[in-house]
Amino acid sequence: MSTKKLCPVFDADSHIVEPPEVWTKYLEPEYRTLGKHALWREEGEYNCYLKVNGHMCRDTMNPNIPRHAIWRPGMTWDHVGNLDPNTRHAATEGASDPHARLRDMDAMGVDQAFLYPTWFAEGFHLVEDPDVAYALARAYNNWMADFCQTAPTRLFAAAMIPLQNMDYAVAELRRVASILCFRGAFIRPMFIEGRYFTHPYYDPLWAELERSGITAAVHPTPGLWNPEWTSHGPFFEKIKNRLHQRTFMSEAGGGPSAGGGNGANISFFATPPLGHPIAPILSPWLDNHMFVSSSLIGFTVMQRYPQMKVVVAHGKASWMEEVIEKMEASTRVVPLLHYYPVRTDPEKMWEEGHVLLGFDAEERLIQKLPHIFAEKVVWGSRYPHHDTTSAWDAMTTLTLAQVEASSIARMLGKNAAEQFGVKLVQTVGG
Repeated sequence: MSTKKLCPVFDADSHIVEPPEVWTKYLEPEYRTLGKHALWREEGEYNCYLKVNGHMCRDTMNPNIPRHAIWRPGMTWDHVGNLDPNTRHAATEGASDPHARLRDMDAMGVDQAFLYPTWFAEGFHLVEDPDVAYALARAYNNWMADFCQTAPTRLFAAAMIPLQNMDYAVAELRRVASILCFRGAFIRPMFIEGRYFTHPYYDPLWAELERSGITAAVHPTPGLWNPEWTSHGPFFEKIKNRLHQRTFMSEAGGGPSAGGGNGANISFFATPPLGHPIAPILSPWLDNHMFVSSSLIGFTVMQRYPQMKVVVAHGKASWMEEVIEKMEASTRVVPLLHYYPVRTDPEKMWEEGHVLLGFDAEERLIQKLPHIFAEKVVWGSRYPHHDTTSAWDAMTTLTLAQVEASSIARMLGKNAAEQFGVKLVQTVGG
């Protein structure tokens, strides 16, 4: 692990975990009952579940290990994997407390961080009542503003935008634009009310993001704690749950059975179940593929709003070249039936556009081809998730891969600061 600080580090993908105070203190009193019905996370001694629109969905993973908030500085992935599943482990304090967060950032070598939600990421876009969604968005954003005020030059955040009603969404965007910490608007790539982001309904959103300079902060989540079906996550979980048993028929020897059967026996072979949940492994980059190829390129969002800034996080970045190559060929030979003519040079448009992808320092293709990716990626720790890595880890990995120091500085800090419109500062020494 590197012990020398090579450059200022901006963590472009980290998370907070919303405390009950978002509902009990920051949500306006007249909405507290409705708000808790629409979206609520219960963390009890014996019960853990997410409630969306009154529907309770219990944790699908071991509630003793809060993988969404289990990592602390000094932990390795092996440490996380070896935690006793029969012992209740406390969540990381820095997930909800800003002072603990800053201490962890110091230990991780992180100077500044961009914060995404957890329970609001899972369930907010599913809230059916637009008025309640608007109230919840205001509550979340007001709480987050107070959280970031603890260190206004270090903590920045994605604002929650009530896309259930576009008038409300634009109004909230305009409100938070005057609050220093909000450098992005949270977007989960999924169907909302049966509409994907290829629908003209969202055009006012793109226009306001471009006008305001607020970055579209796109972040997938596999839907492990909620009842929705719109992301790729639940599909993989269904596949996982069906790969337990295989049935086949075999002919019985000696002709028909004595009982007058047809001579066939049914035999069951148990297939070993998959060892890990599939959704959190595969769905993020599939959701990001879909958003970039269909919305930004196929639906011409990039070409119609060329100054809009986008960060597509938590889905790796190595797939960029393959998707762009495929879109380059397909837009020339396959008629794309949209409201707007589609450019046939996605690669050039991608190079010119203001779209960056979140990457892991462990991505081998980025280590081998930094000259291709260095200008188009931002690093994220994923803190405090179970697969968190520190800035020290990232610097070590990229240095051992012989990536030039100037590229490391862009990938770990400069790109993100420019994209979010933040002055890059170094507060943590080496």
